[in-house]
Amino acid sequence: MKKVFSFLVLGLILSCGGQKNIIATNADAIKQIAETSEESVSKSVSSSRSVASNPILLETIKSSLEYLASDELEGRNTGSKGIEKAAVFIENQFKANQIKPYFETYRDSFNVEKIIGYNVVGFLEGNDPKLKNEFVILGAHYDHIGTAKEVNGDVIANGANDDASGTVAVLEWAKHFSKTKSNKRSVLFTLYAAEEMGLKGSEHLAERLKKENIDLYTMINFEMIGVPRAKTEIMAYLSGYGKSNLAKQLNVYAGGEIIGFFPKAKEFNLFQRSDNYPFYNAFKVPAHAISTFDFTNFEYYHHVDDEADKLDFNHMTSFINKMVPALEGMINAPSKVIKMNNE
Repeated sequence: MKKVFSFLVLGLILSCGGQKNIIATNADAIKQIAETSEESVSKSVSSSRSVASNPILLETIKSSLEYLASDELEGRNTGSKGIEKAAVFIENQFKANQIKPYFETYRDSFNVEKIIGYNVVGFLEGNDPKLKNEFVILGAHYDHIGTAKEVNGDVIANGANDDASGTVAVLEWAKHFSKTKSNKRSVLFTLYAAEEMGLKGSEHLAERLKKENIDLYTMINFEMIGVPRAKTEIMAYLSGYGKSNLAKQLNVYAGGEIIGFFPKAKEFNLFQRSDNYPFYNAFKVPAHAISTFDFTNFEYYHHVDDEADKLDFNHMTSFINKMVPALEGMINAPSKVIKMNNE
């Protein structure tokens, strides 16, 4: 790629007739190429190829989500038999794809009064001798509220969109990175319990990792990605958009604008209402939530009809695949280009 970069710079000089003043006007452009082309473009190209040759399939997404949002799991309330089944399912997915536990086991246990909860944490070590000491966290909450107001005899709040959709996405990315071995930094795949009780699971894990003094680069939480936004809107949005340059950089790595700004996010206090927030509090690094639910496109929030048949699996599959080069670009960037902004 270095040869390609040199050629690009030479092309700029030649096209400018070798005039120093014109070359100077292209300094910013050359600098931008230097910052993004050499590594990011190379990674983006390889990422696009890996997605094309190893696409994440709708059938596997649908199968996993239908199980997590089935009546058998009883709405996945923290402390219930149903969420225990969900935890075992996640652990088995990690085992099948050679994702190791980060702690002694996959489970990071905590208490909410008398209730015992479990975060499920998978670990994929980075393949770069230096960058593997830095961490990226991809997360979602796998719990839900258990039951809700009865509708036609149904009281189970299955939580398909909230947040089996994000859980499945994290599991699919874990599988992808394990297969492709395309992560220079180390990645923690984290599924949280007790989000519905006030972010208790993610709060516990963030504090535990902070005590271990891990070098956390970025954290992204995926919250309710099972339904598409209007065609006039960007595919997904980032909470706390102005706090860092994460959205901008993800779009650079993705090769197109897939993550945008949601004007009502601040009004609804979304940055503080999802599992990214404890990591932001603990580490003061870019830690955001990404969602495609914008309060206009899904009417079953905390409702018994938040079921798998209400989701758009074509949308989910598209989003999960489009995020692969974005995540790979972030995980493999040669330096920490994603930073907090001075608001």
